[in-house]
Amino acid sequence: MGIKTALPAAELGLYSLVLSGALAYAGRGLLEASQGGAHRKAFRESVGPGWEYIGRKMDVADFEWVMWFTSFRNAIFFALSGHVLFAKLCTMVAPQLRSWMYAVYGALAVVGTMGPWYLLLLLGHCVGLYVVSLLRQPWLCLGLGLASLASFKLDPLISWQSGFVTGTFDLQEVLFHGGSGFTVLRCTSFALESCTHPDRRYSLADLLKYNFYLPFFFFGPIMTFDRFHAQVSQVEPVRRDGELWHIRAQAGLSVVAIVAVDIFFHFFYILTIPSDLKFASRLPDSALAGLAYSNLVYDWVKAAVLFGVVNTVARLDHLDPPRPPKCITALYVFAETHFDRGINDWLCRYVYDHIGGEHTAVIPELGATVATFAITTLWLGPCDTVYLWSCLNCFGLNFELWVQKLAEWGPLARIEASLSEQMSRRVRAIFGAMNFWAIIMYNLVSLNSFEFTELVAQRLLLTGFPQTTLAVLFVTYCGVQLVKERERTLTLEEEQDKEKPE
Repeated sequence: MGIKTALPAAELGLYSLVLSGALAYAGRGLLEASQGGAHRKAFRESVGPGWEYIGRKMDVADFEWVMWFTSFRNAIFFALSGHVLFAKLCTMVAPQLRSWMYAVYGALAVVGTMGPWYLLLLLGHCVGLYVVSLLRQPWLCLGLGLASLASFKLDPLISWQSGFVTGTFDLQEVLFHGGSGFTVLRCTSFALESCTHPDRRYSLADLLKYNFYLPFFFFGPIMTFDRFHAQVSQVEPVRRDGELWHIRAQAGLSVVAIVAVDIFFHFFYILTIPSDLKFASRLPDSALAGLAYSNLVYDWVKAAVLFGVVNTVARLDHLDPPRPPKCITALYVFAETHFDRGINDWLCRYVYDHIGGEHTAVIPELGATVATFAITTLWLGPCDTVYLWSCLNCFGLNFELWVQKLAEWGPLARIEASLSEQMSRRVRAIFGAMNFWAIIMYNLVSLNSFEFTELVAQRLLLTGFPQTTLAVLFVTYCGVQLVKERERTLTLEEEQDKEKPE
């Protein structure tokens, strides 16, 4: 109830005012803390030189982000520009060969970056999964795919296989795990799609074209084989009206996001402060809550920028890649929480939906979530932090279904039915606010540290109870209502578009 119900404009205006004021207040506390701690000894390794002419240092705690836009910026730009140039030439001269051009260029880039032995290692995994796919046994394909993935995540095989990389450089470990992991997922997708469509004869060449598409190779996102093959096989692809404008807009947004993050890190040390628990414990409750929230927002922005750049190139190649992840600010249910839409689609297609069906029964849903998070744990690399993260999020996803079933129970359903639709929306938003913070706390464990998560939980739930707890929940409630209003508006617009005559 209440999903399509509008709230009074004055009420929504009050929510906007409260949320804006709370964010500004928390941001002010973080800014003061960043300025006050810039010269602490504990910050020296992760706060580096920045805008010296105005006396601002920069948070450089995320080495991946720093490497992408400093040491490896030119290499990334050169590789992707070369791909776009050769793809355009091939599309103009011999469009029927463009999929081969993608594969050859990607393989050469892998050789140039990681060495020929690494390429041979990945070819071995590709051939192994291709051979198994010929047997048309899905359980065998999935089993071998998981075994291949485990070989890149667990010792001693990971140590042995990492020796195939030529040379040493800063991002070597990141590229090794990214290229290897995504290769296994792509090969597994190929094998499972071969089993799903036995009437279609896919060749080893189709697998290699799929796997060595350079924009997706190291960092994803992953497209399932059926989608990629159908799109890349178009001999004369045609762009939709306005598609080039959208591609330019996406590229522009990615540039704006990169610049915004660079400016933000000169004023807010959100990645460095949590590493100094003694300093973080002295933050006001509002600033500490804002710090926890901003850590998740940054991780979303990082994923959005990475996928935005890659997806821009993919769209130039006439592909329709997975969209960037949904903004953490708009998430208040575990079912929509993911930071990589491609991985999420892969897991849903081959594991979660296959076991859970319609996701309305408690026991099948429990089995589906356990299996999904078990594979996710393997993908992320088994360790205590990942185990804890998986258990918490698996519980959160199931708990949502349990609460939904409880709300459909006779007495509670009658109570909600007696409420107006506006009041029903308000009541549901209260639970959404609590769920929002559960999502933040459960994911903060892996994105930052267990100790920092424990500090935030203690301050918001114990030390700050009831003033801080209720204040944070009310501000979050305001945010959830604004998100619901946005979703309501989009739903109505989609329904109106469907009703329009062709």
